[in-house]
Amino acid sequence: MSSIAKLYDALASFWYSVKTPRLISWLLIGSFALGFVLAEFNRMHWHPENWPSITVANHFFAIDLAFTVLLVVEILGLIFEFPRSVADSVGKQFEVLSIILLRSAFKEFSNFDEPLTWSGDTFAAYRMMTDAFGALVIFFLTGIFYRLQKHKAITEDRDDQDKFVVMKKSMALVLLGFYVYFGTKDMFHLFTSAQYASSFNDFYTVLIFADILLLLYSLRFTTRYVNIFRYSSFAFAAILIRISLSAPPFVNVAIGISAGLFVLMLTFAYNYFRNTPQQ
Repeated sequence: MSSIAKLYDALASFWYSVKTPRLISWLLIGSFALGFVLAEFNRMHWHPENWPSITVANHFFAIDLAFTVLLVVEILGLIFEFPRSVADSVGKQFEVLSIILLRSAFKEFSNFDEPLTWSGDTFAAYRMMTDAFGALVIFFLTGIFYRLQKHKAITEDRDDQDKFVVMKKSMALVLLGFYVYFGTKDMFHLFTSAQYASSFNDFYTVLIFADILLLLYSLRFTTRYVNIFRYSSFAFAAILIRISLSAPPFVNVAIGISAGLFVLMLTFAYNYFRNTPQQ
């Protein structure tokens, strides 16, 4: 298991290095420029021979593409956050949800005329505002959630702590494998059909199973009621987030905000009762 931990540490060292944010910035800028070029090619009805045409509504496609790449990067960050702290991993999931909602709000601009003018699509305007304000509320709830965290080791035994960390690092590598698999499948589908069908929902389902497995493994080190309830509730919050991703407009925002309020109330209760002696 030590070799697995070393592999994760090497990958995490690169991810958290100073150079990585610069690379991500250039990747986002390149994606934005590519989206703008594709939109311009689509406007001129030009594309290479024998190359599947890409449906692009207008130049706002560049924003959608850049936010899609940002979402992919944030999901990768979620994987590396998984072994560091269970609570911070949950907070990262809400960060990803807020970016998804914000991306959805930007995506609604494709329903407006270019240059940007009112198109008369009232439903698109309502959905755009709902997603944007929903992302803002979740951003606010996530910030409070992080501030309320009082990290405490699951066990006071050093060897048990190390075993728990190694387990989380192993699960992170498995999640990284699924991430690469789904990403490769999505890119293959994109280049063969010129349609991007995200497998994010499938990956999030895998993440839910990882949360449940982590809960079951943690019972080796503690059977305190407050800890069991906390980890179980985190898994339930992940399920709510997964449901919100496939829910219809307006309902998705309500479920996402409800999940944020749920973990916030959970954190208040846990901080109050965590030092209560085990009965």
